[in-house]
Amino acid sequence: MARHGKQIGIIGAGGIGSFYAMKLLNAGHRCVMVARGKRLGQLIESGLRVSHDTQLHKLPCPTACDLRQLFEHYTPGQFHALVLCTKSSATKELAGAIAGWFAQYNAVCPIISLQNGVDNEHVLAEVIPKDCVFGGLAVKIGAHLTADGSVEAKGPGELIIGPWPNGSPDRVPAKVITAFEQSGVPIKLSNNIQRELWLKLAINNGVNPLSALTGLDTRSLSREPPFAPIVYSLMREVAIAASADEVLLTHEDVDDMYHLIRSFDAIKTSMLVDYEQGRTLELDAICGAVMSRYQQLGIDAPYTRLVYALLSQMSGSEAQQ
Repeated sequence: MARHGKQIGIIGAGGIGSFYAMKLLNAGHRCVMVARGKRLGQLIESGLRVSHDTQLHKLPCPTACDLRQLFEHYTPGQFHALVLCTKSSATKELAGAIAGWFAQYNAVCPIISLQNGVDNEHVLAEVIPKDCVFGGLAVKIGAHLTADGSVEAKGPGELIIGPWPNGSPDRVPAKVITAFEQSGVPIKLSNNIQRELWLKLAINNGVNPLSALTGLDTRSLSREPPFAPIVYSLMREVAIAASADEVLLTHEDVDDMYHLIRSFDAIKTSMLVDYEQGRTLELDAICGAVMSRYQQLGIDAPYTRLVYALLSQMSGSEAQQ
């Protein structure tokens, strides 16, 4: 069993997971990276390589492991938190595995989801203690994994974290806050993280599917015709969908998110990178979440439905899993 003091575990070593692991390790914090297959081999053999703000960071990853090894060699009590950076399609299976790990040791630790979508926290809370579930967002950041195992990242990578679906920010583990702050990561605490997740979904639904369809970055899509008004309409559909979860997003909220994506650096979205590399698209976590709420409300989301249908056709049946 692994020894030493507590650490932060990051499950999922793609662009976002690798970026935050780099920040933590650079600041001297202990961080266990969980990956699988080819990606795990890259971390073990070549370490972590992240290009950020014109600087290349190279760090060894002696604690990189797969999920089975994590559960075999560590106990929940050895972690300040586990941060989930996997695709949303993995959440249900991952939640069950974590629940079994908790039961095995009769112990728990905070679970912080940084995944796309608004449903991951609900899935987690169905099988692990709700008090352990925290929602999180990585904002003002674009990060993607390249074929050679390096990561290209752009932006400050601000974190927003809060108890799910809402609650006092005082519940966010202090050691986690301190670790990220000491690592130079801007962090904001929220007493209504569910609302924050819906706000981010407005941005994701606005630009991610269109970027995969067109090959354009976020700035090109959101600043110029013919796509800028379509981006806004896709974001507006999210605001209506949020009402099914009793979350109020106003026109002003949508305008704020729209202006944010227009003002930020041009980003190549994760969905575009996934499409280019032939990986499964997170359509269900983004567009699917909107469409399911519209079905509950008994109305139609024509813009979201169209981009979902087009991308499903382009990427094949895998996008619909």
